[in-house]
Amino acid sequence: MGDAIRYRLATAGDIPDLRVLIPMSVRALSEGFYTPAQVDGALEHHVFGVDSQLIEDGTYLIAEADGQIVGAGGWSKRKTLYGSSEGKTGPDPLLDPSRDPARIRAFFVHPGWARRGIGRHIMQACEDAAREAGFTRMELVATLPGEKLYAVMGFKPVEPVDIPLSGGEILTCIRMDKLIE
Repeated sequence: MGDAIRYRLATAGDIPDLRVLIPMSVRALSEGFYTPAQVDGALEHHVFGVDSQLIEDGTYLIAEADGQIVGAGGWSKRKTLYGSSEGKTGPDPLLDPSRDPARIRAFFVHPGWARRGIGRHIMQACEDAAREAGFTRMELVATLPGEKLYAVMGFKPVEPVDIPLSGGEILTCIRMDKLIE
């Protein structure tokens, strides 16, 4: 693998590749944090997946290397805090930057490209764009494997979030926030 990483906004044409990257990322990087049943349940219930609204809003970034998507993540000016666009019937309501935090959403890195600064680079771009859009705070729901990255990036834990899945499974996550003034 070459090391040249290119960053750009995602397009609708990236959705098929994202549908391959996301479960690969979740399955590999969740090992030791979640059981296979929890991971399968989260993927089936669209906790993890493509949110086409982020792509349409121009707030979802792609990292590419050697013609392959190796990472993705974005921010949102809309109400949804996590999850894919499966099952949605229309656009989410917009947030008010003077009162609401921007949402950090849908970060996934190819397991072979983990821990190379891709998530950090995308997070910085999201923070800069959210600040430009008038937001002074950001929030996210971190998975257990993602919590460390977000803490390093200045996010503070607010409260645990237990996402119910089928078969009585629960996906434990952490709501985190950050000031970006």
